[in-house]
Amino acid sequence: MAAIQLNDNNFVQEAEQSDIPVLVDFWAPWCGPCQMLLPTIEELGNEVSDVKICKVNIDDCPELARKFHVMVVPTLIILNKGSVVRQITGVLTKQQLLSFIKIDE
Repeated sequence: MAAIQLNDNNFVQEAEQSDIPVLVDFWAPWCGPCQMLLPTIEELGNEVSDVKICKVNIDDCPELARKFHVMVVPTLIILNKGSVVRQITGVLTKQQLLSFIKIDE
């Protein structure tokens, strides 16, 4: 499945109430590094099944960006059972992303 586009209407249901961990990519269309990361995020969305891969356009959802204290893009967070368990900024390789999303139960 491709990365899920989140917005103010579906964020709680898709991310905060998810039964599995969620990677949320806070991005913007004008952000060069975000565009560099986009293919890797989409790849993960098609390859990973134990983590839900999602994206939030900060221009369309500024309140979500504020809620999660997103000051720069790209910012990646991992939500597990509705709580932020990990956060990082910048462009990561696919291998770095796979390590980042690994949640130890």
